[in-house]
Amino acid sequence: MLKNKNYLFPLIIAAAVAVGVFIGGKLNFNDTPEKLFTTNSKKDKLNRLIDYIDYEYVEDVNTDSIVDVTVNNILDKLDPHSVYIPKQEAKRVAESMKGDFVGVGVSFYMYKDTLAVIRPIEDGPSIKAGIKAGDRILMADQDTLYGKKLSSQDIVNRLKGSDKTKVKLTVYRPSEDTVLTLNIERADVPIQSVDAYYLLAPNLGYIKVNRFAGSTYREFKKALGRLQNIGIDKLVLDLRDNPGGYLRIAEQIADEFLEDDKLILFTKNKSGAIEEAYASKRGNFENGEVYVLINEKSASASEIVAGAIQDNDRGTIVGRRSFGKGLVQREMGLGDGSSIRLTVSRYYTPTGRSIQRSYENGTEDYYNQFYQRYENGELRSADSMKVADSLIFKTPKGKIVYGGGGIIPDVFVPMEETSEEAWVNTILESGFMSFYVFEYLDKHRNEYKGLSETDFMNDVVVDDEMVSRFMYYAESRGLKIDLQPYKENLKRYIKATLAEQLYGKNVNQQVLKDTDSVLNAVLHLTGNDVEVETEEAEVETEAVVE
Repeated sequence: MLKNKNYLFPLIIAAAVAVGVFIGGKLNFNDTPEKLFTTNSKKDKLNRLIDYIDYEYVEDVNTDSIVDVTVNNILDKLDPHSVYIPKQEAKRVAESMKGDFVGVGVSFYMYKDTLAVIRPIEDGPSIKAGIKAGDRILMADQDTLYGKKLSSQDIVNRLKGSDKTKVKLTVYRPSEDTVLTLNIERADVPIQSVDAYYLLAPNLGYIKVNRFAGSTYREFKKALGRLQNIGIDKLVLDLRDNPGGYLRIAEQIADEFLEDDKLILFTKNKSGAIEEAYASKRGNFENGEVYVLINEKSASASEIVAGAIQDNDRGTIVGRRSFGKGLVQREMGLGDGSSIRLTVSRYYTPTGRSIQRSYENGTEDYYNQFYQRYENGELRSADSMKVADSLIFKTPKGKIVYGGGGIIPDVFVPMEETSEEAWVNTILESGFMSFYVFEYLDKHRNEYKGLSETDFMNDVVVDDEMVSRFMYYAESRGLKIDLQPYKENLKRYIKATLAEQLYGKNVNQQVLKDTDSVLNAVLHLTGNDVEVETEEAEVETEAVVE
């Protein structure tokens, strides 16, 4: 045993230095070990500035907000998709990407200053505890939830909690004029990323995916399995308006359609290192016909799937040119609960093309390019699309595909939004229709009790009287639009809103499918006798990417 403790000091220092160098190497810092222990003038400058403001500035300043602005400004100089996630947003974003959250599981309105249940969420704790659509939740434990003008976020904060914790809900049920006390154990509540799946035509299945979250592949496999059990050999994968998500989930879904060892994509980082992703043996739909639907809001992971299908000559891409995001981000914590999503590589489709739009003129110009698609006629005519003639690639079967600016569909279907549809969309976004339908169901819910989804689809008719009542309802609440010309469209959307509040998104989507021009294009392509105007997506080439 050493009697003099001073002998230990150099050993401790040496060990600490060795551990520090080892950790630095594992974190992939570019600095050498020597530089790790020197002053970084750039970081030091920022730290000193914040300290000066904290301690010397004439007035108190929230330096947290200054730091947030600084981080945002730095990231904005890099690319449009490197973003900052503040601490207060981090949990919500994480839940959305994970695909579930811990809570009681109800969708609700704040209706007349009271929490009114639209529907208990399928597979959530509330539906198991007996919560029903139309119930009013008055109290959570000793916390009163009515009469306080609480925001929706305030309500969510009171109902969420840790896994397996219990909350006592006091519930008023208008249909029975009774007050109930229900003890509910909080648990994982799914955030659905598969909006709908159903049989679109004989042997033709349909799956709509709204994002690529942690739970998406499981949901997709469940939907695909159920459709295969009823004998489909053709599938429509709807990725319209899907902004993307996890790269790995996109790879898994593409794998379902591709033969073993087919390239799905490859990525290339700053140093030129390439990582390739190939299809495995687990694909369950490698031989069926595939139709992938995209539009101008399909981005990132959606484009990875569409690109893998197109470049491997595996299926038909239908719709309009996708967004054009070919960058890969990784989320990194900043130590205080906030984080950044930093672009770490580019991805390339199997033919070697990058579909990333140019952002060399800054973020504002980048997004203006996107909005210009509405103005230059591209969404209404394939002839208005322009790509660089230097970015032409060929698939194994010789089909020409283009890099830069998104995935161009094999079959172009123009946007057909008329002024009538635009007004109806305005009405839907205003929330008037959802509230009207909720109030209607509050008085007529028993009429739909026991009605199956199939019977609803076949037998429920929205008549002129119901539309007239809605128009009066909207007008009395300040909507200054003459709705008379839109009656037929309103009937369809009132029925779709009824379907969503009674049964969920799946039936809602089925109500709307008959007037969907892109779905009708697929039905036409598959020989289901629906006449629809389509165009082969031949585009004009030019010397530079838009």
